Amino acid sequence: MIIRSLFLFLVIYLGAISTVLAQSGSDSSQTTYVYTGIGLGTLLAVLASWSRNHSVLWAIIHAFFGWIYVIYYVLTGGSKS
Repeated sequence: MIIRSLFLFLVIYLGAISTVLAQSGSDSSQTTYVYTGIGLGTLLAVLASWSRNHSVLWAIIHAFFGWIYVIYYVLTGGSKS
């Protein structure tokens, strides 16, 4: 079940990342890259939060903290306290 969820979130993550290429004027040769999408830390935090709490609210809160929550989850062993 967790492997299936992880695969689904990875597909969503890869689909959500997009690169927008913007050129600033015809005289300039400078290229600017803008990356949009969610980060890997956010994705892992949502997965960890959902597996522990089964709550959308907590998943959103933990997504905000990203890698901080992922590290906390690993240090606490993933068990609900």
